[in-house]
Amino acid sequence: MIAETLAGSGFQKNITMMPNRSADILFQLIKSLEKAEKRHFKLYINRSSGKEELKIVRLFDVLDKMKEYDEKILLKRMEDVTKPQLSNLKTHLYKQILASLRLLKSDDSLDLQLNEQFDYAHILYKKGLFMQSLRIIERAKETARVNQKYNFLPQLIALEKRIEGLHITRHIHTRADALSLEANEVNKHIDKVARLSNLALQLFSWFVQHGHARDEYDEKDIRRFMTQNLPSGAWKETGFYERMYLFQSYTWYAFIRQDFLQYYRYTQKWVDLFHEQPLMIRVETGHYIKGIHNLLNAHFDLRNHRQFEKTLKQMVEFSLSERVRENDNFRVQLFIYISQARINQHFMRGTFREGLSLVPSIEKELAENEIFLDSHRILVLNYKFAMLYFGSGDYNTSIDYLQQIINDKTNLRYDLQCYARLVHLLAHYELGNDMLMESLTKSVFRFMTRMKNLTAIEEAMIRFLRNSITIPARQLKPEFEKFLQQIKHLENNRYQTRAFAYLDIISWVESKVYNKPMEAIIHEKYLASKRRAE
Repeated sequence: MIAETLAGSGFQKNITMMPNRSADILFQLIKSLEKAEKRHFKLYINRSSGKEELKIVRLFDVLDKMKEYDEKILLKRMEDVTKPQLSNLKTHLYKQILASLRLLKSDDSLDLQLNEQFDYAHILYKKGLFMQSLRIIERAKETARVNQKYNFLPQLIALEKRIEGLHITRHIHTRADALSLEANEVNKHIDKVARLSNLALQLFSWFVQHGHARDEYDEKDIRRFMTQNLPSGAWKETGFYERMYLFQSYTWYAFIRQDFLQYYRYTQKWVDLFHEQPLMIRVETGHYIKGIHNLLNAHFDLRNHRQFEKTLKQMVEFSLSERVRENDNFRVQLFIYISQARINQHFMRGTFREGLSLVPSIEKELAENEIFLDSHRILVLNYKFAMLYFGSGDYNTSIDYLQQIINDKTNLRYDLQCYARLVHLLAHYELGNDMLMESLTKSVFRFMTRMKNLTAIEEAMIRFLRNSITIPARQLKPEFEKFLQQIKHLENNRYQTRAFAYLDIISWVESKVYNKPMEAIIHEKYLASKRRAE
């Protein structure tokens, strides 16, 4: 790599890589288990004494001790098992672990409880105990309604209709019309929620693929999509899920369009909805966590320092709750979001060097939880790390992290791909690698043009960097002053603010004009805004 050759870093530092997960799903499942879950599995499986069960316990132990999945080593350690038998054993073990987890986690999951109630009702129906089955169905329906789990109602209603339609019960003369009406109402409700959740998901997917709207064409495209897919009467809906997905849709719609004030307003509505109905925090914990995360990002984009600190404190407190500590998904999700928020806080304050102390502990946690991580989260964190090192003046290490993004093949976040290359170019400029600047500027320009990600600011930056190579050092300051005036007026242009969200280019140029470190420039702005707020 260029950075390795010129900067001589030799990748001495611990750089966050993409998760190198084994493709074996059984191995992944075992490695995701906590001590209590492993203990429960052993107790669960030892209730039966069949030879097959004893073999899967041995298989479990061997896999549990392996650091990396290797089938050759596995077969050596399972001497009495042939390769064809191993495949069957693994399938059996996988099912038994899931069955054990289902028993262990049923009290903690409303979805599992409702599924369990349906299973019981179905078993009683098959046994011919219709009245007992109907009693369980009625209780399950009430639980689903109280917790707004309407998606569980159709299968419960279908079983109830089957019982009433095929067998004579004491309720048939009153239930026929009521059940028909109930089924129609539930289906209408589910259809509304489905359409709004589809809209929210598609808008989020658009952002993950493309980032912010790049120009008027993207703006028109996203406006047209919103108009065509927003269900009529959506703002009149009063149900929790309808409102949650509506607020989510407008959150992503505003964020894509870089309307950060509207982005803040809808993320706040999203979080407030949960505070209005606290019961739903437990029912939809993941959506609540995502809402707080987006609210933090909105405060970051608007530089609402006080509200950012308040919301971050709220998120940290929630991360310590029993609900989060007992769920790997929520625990890792909050770890990622809190880590991003703490780094963003250093960006806002201009305390880049201080922020570097976060990196080792975050990387250690990432390594320990790699099986739970997706490519998008790693991509974002690598960019955050790169910007911390760039802001602190360690351009060699910044380049190392940026290379992880540039070499990524997941086709996610073209915007991050573009800005990683732009910051990579700036880092080489700072290192004085003049011999590379000509080819790098052409490469970055071509890539950003191909991705349709080149705004007036980026084009001006690339042109300035290419031209500045030939300017003597003593004449550079006046050129930086001209460049600052050139881009300063673009700061309030909505289609140009994307550049400022990814890279505080104005503060970087000001650092050259005033001969101060970039972090000192940003820190002075932070202190000034703090004084104004007081």
